[in-house]
Amino acid sequence: MSAEVQGHRARKRFGQNFLRDPNIIRRIVAAIDPKPGEHLVEIGPGLGALTEPLINAAGHLTAIELDRDLAARLRERFPEERLRLIEGDALRFDFATLPAPLRVVGNLPYNVSTPLLFHLAVYADRIKDMTFMLQKEVVERMAAEPGSAAYGRLSVMLQLRFAVRKCFDVPPGAFVPVPKVTSSIVRLTPLPEGTHVLEDPEGFSRLVAAAFNQRRKTLRNALKALLPEQNLFARAEIDPNARAETLAVEDFVRLANVLARTPAAGQ
Repeated sequence: MSAEVQGHRARKRFGQNFLRDPNIIRRIVAAIDPKPGEHLVEIGPGLGALTEPLINAAGHLTAIELDRDLAARLRERFPEERLRLIEGDALRFDFATLPAPLRVVGNLPYNVSTPLLFHLAVYADRIKDMTFMLQKEVVERMAAEPGSAAYGRLSVMLQLRFAVRKCFDVPPGAFVPVPKVTSSIVRLTPLPEGTHVLEDPEGFSRLVAAAFNQRRKTLRNALKALLPEQNLFARAEIDPNARAETLAVEDFVRLANVLARTPAAGQ
């Protein structure tokens, strides 16, 4: 049976776990460090545990909430001049419709965290920073370095556009209902423009996905459908006998750009 919090029954299909620990809330707000006039966007405000202190600090907040019952409660609690509430799915929302620069925050549902992060990465040039609470294992994958067991597709795709830093852990007891996993706070800050220049972003995404799809294979075998010409590895200065988890982001960029300049190789 779902837990009831402040008269609202947590919905499993929305991955709802509501933050209730005041010390953790204060610590998260301090990590975000909102300033008056900044454009904060909260994804999944829920019962407003973070919403209220963020509004008090910044003066105004834009929030995106999928649950209609929670959206109605938020409208009753906060006036329109303090809270602009967008009722809908953040996965489908066009963040380019909001004035930049954006500071995006939220306790992201575990079941949609990865696709939501990929969606937000598209808007990196409009974002000042993002501070999220996510499952600890996801944060470790996001921030992982090459050569580590946690390093994978998520690491590469996010570190292509962001500096990723884990801030601190949040115990399960800080939530209602209590989740079965530990959470972590993570900060993503867009890299300076031109840090990684891609000639074919979609090709890069396909390359990284294929490389990690069978991560125990060498790149030569994992990428043979995309790179049948072995001299492409040499041109990118990549060892074809290496495995995907040993390549840094800039290595994947170099390999993808060589592939982009050789259209026949990707056919």
